[in-house]
Amino acid sequence: MKSKEFIARRIAKMLESGNLVNLGAGLPVMVNDYLPEGVNVILQAENGIIGSGAAVSGEDQDPYEMDAGGAPCSVKIGGAIVDSATAFGLIRGGHLDVTVLGAMQADAEGSLANWVVPGGKFTGMGGAMDLVVGAKKVIIATEHCARDGSPKILEKCTFPLTGYKVIDLIVTELAVIEVTDGGLVMKEIAPGVTVDEVVAKTRAKLTVSPNLCTFNN
Repeated sequence: MKSKEFIARRIAKMLESGNLVNLGAGLPVMVNDYLPEGVNVILQAENGIIGSGAAVSGEDQDPYEMDAGGAPCSVKIGGAIVDSATAFGLIRGGHLDVTVLGAMQADAEGSLANWVVPGGKFTGMGGAMDLVVGAKKVIIATEHCARDGSPKILEKCTFPLTGYKVIDLIVTELAVIEVTDGGLVMKEIAPGVTVDEVVAKTRAKLTVSPNLCTFNN
């Protein structure tokens, strides 16, 4: 199983029926593909969809139905297309139960950097800054290390922040890590992965939960 699919599957199992959930662009959108049978969440996209559904292709595409990343999606029966004021009103009003976002960096304080690499192409932060302060729970979906092998989970972010002390959980292909007042706590570990491997690939102090268990994907 590919690492991104593995991460998306694990997060999908964290969501509960009735949750109003925002999935960020990229890896987070994949969570919708792996929702367990019987779990019915309401997906909200900050570009103006409440009740978005599966990705679509070919003749089924509608130019007015796009997910947060600009990819064609469907709208479930009972869903709605709304204006930006309504979409962001839900976010800023504290109505979102969960947001799932990607990360360039996350740190031991629970801060997130996910909108620009210093010196890189500027593309804007989208709705991420609103989402991390507006949602009741912030889950980060990210591969444990960057493409060059450098750790993404740091003692302190070095990229411009999206939000300060906003993360609740970090889910990677190696572990599920909770952000607590006392720092990062590894709650789950992937099958076949050792604690030493996770520690070696994390550039922040990592406490291992006494109840550490293996991912159930």
